[in-house]
Amino acid sequence: MNILGYSGLDNSVSFKRRELPGLQDVEYRIGQGFDSAAAVVSGGRVRAAAAEERYTEEKATGRFPLQAMADCLRRAGLSPRDLDYVAHGFSYQPGVLEDVDEFSARRFEEVYDPAVQLRLLTDAYPQEDWTARFVAVPHHLAHAASAYYPSGFADALVLVADGMGETESLTVAVGSQGKLDVLHRIPALHSLGTLYSVFTHYLGFLIAMDEYKVMGLAPYGNRRRYHDELMSMVRLGENGTFSIPLLARNRNLVERETQRGVLRALIERLGPLRPPGAPIEQRHMDIAAGLQATLETCLLHVLRHFQAETGLRDLCFAGGVALNCTANGVIARSRLFDRVFVPPGAGDDGTAIGAALYVQADREPGTEISRMSMPYWGPAFTEAEIGHAVEATDGVSARRVDDFDEIVTEVAGHLEAGRVVAWFQGGMEFGPRALGNRSILADPRDARMRDHINGLIKQREDFRPFAPIVTEEDAAEYFEIRPGTERQYAHMLFTTRTRAIHRVRLGAVTHVDGSARVQVVTRDGNPRMWALLNAFKARTGMPVLLNTSFNLRGQPIVRTPEIAVETFLRGGLDHLVIGNHVLAPVSETGPVS
Repeated sequence: MNILGYSGLDNSVSFKRRELPGLQDVEYRIGQGFDSAAAVVSGGRVRAAAAEERYTEEKATGRFPLQAMADCLRRAGLSPRDLDYVAHGFSYQPGVLEDVDEFSARRFEEVYDPAVQLRLLTDAYPQEDWTARFVAVPHHLAHAASAYYPSGFADALVLVADGMGETESLTVAVGSQGKLDVLHRIPALHSLGTLYSVFTHYLGFLIAMDEYKVMGLAPYGNRRRYHDELMSMVRLGENGTFSIPLLARNRNLVERETQRGVLRALIERLGPLRPPGAPIEQRHMDIAAGLQATLETCLLHVLRHFQAETGLRDLCFAGGVALNCTANGVIARSRLFDRVFVPPGAGDDGTAIGAALYVQADREPGTEISRMSMPYWGPAFTEAEIGHAVEATDGVSARRVDDFDEIVTEVAGHLEAGRVVAWFQGGMEFGPRALGNRSILADPRDARMRDHINGLIKQREDFRPFAPIVTEEDAAEYFEIRPGTERQYAHMLFTTRTRAIHRVRLGAVTHVDGSARVQVVTRDGNPRMWALLNAFKARTGMPVLLNTSFNLRGQPIVRTPEIAVETFLRGGLDHLVIGNHVLAPVSETGPVS
């Protein structure tokens, strides 16, 4: 069975701009349907997957993922006619929203109605009749499927938490013997994801985009200063439930669509909001810290109850909230569960995969679904394609080195010397993290390297940390990871702590509170990165590198060799290793060493 899954709501933003002109640009990001992506699943295996932003260069776009679809089909060797089903990760039903007001009725008709997706599919592939092959999958079930089916767990508790699905913001389910059964839902009005996003806006960052910045800011703050104030905004109930009365403070349509009523309440209780770009004060750090603590408290409240009720010792977690690596680390360290799996596409892009896997399990029960290893499901390029891109570029000196051992030895030397290396290898990662195939790498041993990359290359806030990437064999020695759980950290979705004895030596990848967002690399998962880490270890004694995504500020992670070379030159990086080609920029006096 061949299934094309996709995410996104094509005209969500354009509809809102037309209906509510004059809002701030950031307020048009308050909605649903961002992070569009496509995936092809055949016989229970993900054959290809990619986010549309990598093709359009518009970060977090919600546009109908036509380019990602076409590329995934091409790489899977399929045509539209070969598809048994097309699955979309939303399933709004008639009668749920239309009666709220005229605005909601029009939005259902133009944005949410599954008939809109049928029209978009027909426009994209007019030679096909999609009526019997289109499946609208409820949003939280698509998230749940994206986590449960690739986890490899036979029986697991499944938690989904995000801004909202169709009508809910949190879902607890049980995955057992290939089926998902919902135990509990929390309505959208009481959304942890929305609460965190509104605070993101209050703290001067982009809502539905910069929540990870708030997570990175929180360790600089005092969790206790605003703890009681923030926890008073949440009511923990019996049986693992909670409510957030604060989110009911919006009084009319405009306030609901902009969260202005909630922001007004925050200003009354916590003081003025921080304008974008304004200095970050200690108060802002303390609020971020209190917010992070509140999120963790609520998640643990839910999980403790349902773990006790079900007795399940494995957890699958998805939804936008599952991208909060700090909270994931707290859950892992709570020992509530023996194993925790978070898919690399935990946000809405992952519902493209989840919708397809849900249909696979529903329409062809008993099909074995492949356990996830590394999500290198994006496009890869031949040495000839890479060579063509390199040859067409001025301003670089390039050498092709067919002995990869020679490459990693040379690159390890560059890194030891303090140079910053862009690394473009194999298939592009799926999800928001660079997992060793589209990465910028550097020596992790000097904290000044973090400031150098933040300020000159990535051009981002100086409080934001970088992630360490480490071999599986050495992970537990350098980081507080229980032996035997190293592969849980393969997708860079959990924070742990750098072991105290190594914190000074890992100054560029250890956050202010001693934490680190670790990625563990296995020999079978990424042999080239594993070889580079070992080559660096041979020179320095340290099997760890600083790893950040290969992109510049405001740019999605690079997709093609052409974009990689252009970004390399624009970013002022020292070297680019792309396939078997090693590049350096050329100055007026010759190659830069």
